[in-house]
Amino acid sequence: MSPMHLVLHGLAIKKHAGPDEIAGLIGLSATDTAEYLRVATSGGRAIEANGKYLLSPLARVALESDYFRHYAELRDDADFFAAYEAFERINVQLKALITDWQTMEVAGQRVANDHSNGAHDEKVIGRLGDLHERADSILSRLTKGLPRLNYYRIHLLSALEKAEDGAIEWVSDARIESYHTLWFELHEDLLRIVGRTRVE
Repeated sequence: MSPMHLVLHGLAIKKHAGPDEIAGLIGLSATDTAEYLRVATSGGRAIEANGKYLLSPLARVALESDYFRHYAELRDDADFFAAYEAFERINVQLKALITDWQTMEVAGQRVANDHSNGAHDEKVIGRLGDLHERADSILSRLTKGLPRLNYYRIHLLSALEKAEDGAIEWVSDARIESYHTLWFELHEDLLRIVGRTRVE
């Protein structure tokens, strides 16, 4: 698989990011990633603004057509696809958990969680830990088919441990690589690999 494809793929996952943010995900150094992004920008495949990059519209279309060529073998791998389908099942549970994190029931009404109820938050984080144990075994199977997915295993565990230690922003804050942010990116990554589209 070409490094340029990986860089553009990483940009598709991260949406709007710098070289350092993309590099770890795709398994290249930040220096090499920066150079590929420079080449992509000069060739009209990426757009740069204040040190951040995003795919150009034409590059996005071209990238979509590249996935079958790069991942045809993996799409035919029964073990990988079974692990992906297991991920989709647990993804439904993660969505419900995040809803319970972001909102809570007060007097029969769902209201935004202001995180003033420590017991509620602790309970949800406990559930997240249980879900992570099951998800990690699925990720282990996926990583056997595509080793670079180990990036998510490492960083999901790190985000969970920070949340368990009391830094609750690591559950779902979109401004950092929180558990939910990483999970969302992992789901996007898997959808592109197997040729599916997101159903919300």
